[in-house]
Amino acid sequence: MGFKEFGRSDRIALQLRRETAELLHQEVHDERLRQLVVTDVQVARDLQRAIIFYVLPEKADAGEVATALKKASGFLRSGIARRMRLRMAPELVFRYDHKEEEAERLWALVDQADSGRAGEREDPIDPVEES
Repeated sequence: MGFKEFGRSDRIALQLRRETAELLHQEVHDERLRQLVVTDVQVARDLQRAIIFYVLPEKADAGEVATALKKASGFLRSGIARRMRLRMAPELVFRYDHKEEEAERLWALVDQADSGRAGEREDPIDPVEES
């Protein structure tokens, strides 16, 4: 009965994800940041801090993008406060999302295991001969 299905911090995280993505794609002038994809946002219960997870296009330099995000964080924070009508916008912390790479690695392991089993199945079974 005391279970909250979708709390305030969850709603704010969802809205932060949308607003951050829109700001990056529409209002930020740095091309490196316009190509980012925001994958997830986690907001602290007290709403003081938000961790924004993102992925990069293949050709982007992760170090340059991290530096550009740090530089643009104040602009993004004020844009989020304005768009969401928040008195205090949370501190924005950006983290590269490794989930996609980890998923690809796990799929490669599954494929490797499956191909090993397929080789075993292709071996003919010796028929039992009656004498």
